Amino acid sequence: MDSVSTLRFTLSPNPSPVSPERRAEVLANPGFGKIFTDHMAIIRYTEGQGWHDPVIRAYAPISLDPAAAVLHYAQEIFEGMKAYRTAQGGISLFRPDANARRFRKSAERMAMAQLPEDLFVDAVCQLVTVDREWVPARSDESLYIRPFMIASEAFLGVKPASEYLFMVIASPVGAYFGEQAVSVWVSEYCRAAPGGTGEAKCGGNYAASLMAQKEAKGHGCAQVLFLDAVERRWIEEMGGMNVFFVFDDGSVATPPLTGTILRGITRDSILRIARDGGLTVREEPYAIDQMYADAASGRLREVFACGTAAVISPIGRFRGKQGEVVIGDGISIGPVTEKLRTDLIAIQRGNAPDPYGWVHKVL
Repeated sequence: MDSVSTLRFTLSPNPSPVSPERRAEVLANPGFGKIFTDHMAIIRYTEGQGWHDPVIRAYAPISLDPAAAVLHYAQEIFEGMKAYRTAQGGISLFRPDANARRFRKSAERMAMAQLPEDLFVDAVCQLVTVDREWVPARSDESLYIRPFMIASEAFLGVKPASEYLFMVIASPVGAYFGEQAVSVWVSEYCRAAPGGTGEAKCGGNYAASLMAQKEAKGHGCAQVLFLDAVERRWIEEMGGMNVFFVFDDGSVATPPLTGTILRGITRDSILRIARDGGLTVREEPYAIDQMYADAASGRLREVFACGTAAVISPIGRFRGKQGEVVIGDGISIGPVTEKLRTDLIAIQRGNAPDPYGWVHKVL
């Protein structure tokens, strides 16, 4: 496989970039994932040739043959990560090597070409460098980065494609949920089954969650919680995030990785920070019935969702066929959740020492 040592990006600057005035207007209220930066990264893959023609060029629509395999057989994977403007005025990424490893694992599961990890990181860094003026400065904002790969070969036979398109786009973003605790709908739909693609970060997993998410919205909830596909008993993960539980003894628990749950990088970071902070942390199965009982008895004190987009977001109540249960006061962030969130963000933004080597400086 080609690697970053032999592939060099060509820069083709956007001839009509967004004006500084318009960019300032966008950054004043970026929202989430609706406005994109001036450029994008592209690398092509052809079987027998490998990865080739890496370029940073103007953000623009791409052309696909109507028979492109991604449109028919859903060979597609993606990642989510962020660039932060640090307290020192620089720009950094958070654990991009972990994103690169997970991207390769997703590609392997989806029978797609595997992008070298150093080339993945280089593509992200190149784009962030070129579009550095798009990185917001406020503490609750960042540049959300979306690396993705699609099967671009044109054919209508069911087989792994032999041509792929890897791209990176970026969007300035604000807070995903806001400060208050969110309500979550316990769905009867399934997100993933044993032996399926639950551990891969592929679009199909998210497509499978959309009906449940629509149902959640209809019940006044911002997110959805999925149970296991076999017994419909064990808590797995949310529509786009992992989930943690905090108990009255101060311990923290999260569902174990069994192949049906995404290996969240934020999840992994929280586990490390919590353990090093002296908390008792368990990765163990947790039944929905037990969660309702623990919430009612007061044993369950806090629940939070975590992911790149949401970082750490408190959950105030669950609703479902079993009725509604309130966590804490249903509104505020709990002390353990707040401490973990503060400690994680401090490392991400360079406001605290990084004992783990997680921060990757770009500029």
